[in-house]
Amino acid sequence: MAGWSPRRADPFDLVGDDDVGVVLVHGFTGTPYEIRYLGERLADAGFTVRAPRLPGHGTRVADLDATRWEDWAEAVERAVDALRLRCPRVAVVGQSLGGLLALHLASHRKDIACVASLAAPLWLEGLSAKVAHWTRPEGWLRRVRTVPKIGGSDIRDPRAKAENPCYQAVPMRALGQLMTFMKITDDALPDVTQPVLVLHATQDHTAPVACAQRIAERTRAVRIRILPRSYHLIAVDVERDIVAAEVRQFLHSYGEAPCAT
Repeated sequence: MAGWSPRRADPFDLVGDDDVGVVLVHGFTGTPYEIRYLGERLADAGFTVRAPRLPGHGTRVADLDATRWEDWAEAVERAVDALRLRCPRVAVVGQSLGGLLALHLASHRKDIACVASLAAPLWLEGLSAKVAHWTRPEGWLRRVRTVPKIGGSDIRDPRAKAENPCYQAVPMRALGQLMTFMKITDDALPDVTQPVLVLHATQDHTAPVACAQRIAERTRAVRIRILPRSYHLIAVDVERDIVAAEVRQFLHSYGEAPCAT
């Protein structure tokens, strides 16, 4: 993946033809590294790209533990507003938590042209769900502040996994905010009237693949594709070129159309 910035956690802007702008949003405990490859492919196709770094991310785990879901949502809204000054049409593409943020924003901002959700979680299963339950205020692990991210980031590609500058621990208070936001976004999905693309992986160990079908049904998505080989971070994993091609085609088909009113 040559050409990537050595400062992998940094936000980035890539200039295209200025007609269609794309805000790319990374996931929980992650950084813009997760969507850098996708951003470069979209810029090569002529799209202007902005990828913010969400509050609390890319610095210290304690910083993330001090944020609320509203902080993340406001950061994406600011990125959209900034890009709208340059581009008459703006789409939002998000990985994991970024997908939730994109969908939530589109539910009440009809000036968003279209949305692509990449492995967005509406609920958790397995150990992640148990940890979230155990560390609630009434849970038996309620005094635990952080939990190690066992196994590191959920990426199959060994190089991308090694390069990923995500946090190696999950702060429990911030995880509670994520859980709250998953429910808020699920409730808002029927209000998303823009075209929606849903991409997910069968072998996702973080966001159950059934979330993809629910998002597609509740938003009346124009396309859903399930990838057979990738893990959770599909925009940077072994099928990243398929993801980039799907998003690029979707944006050419719907991002360049007049925005919803």
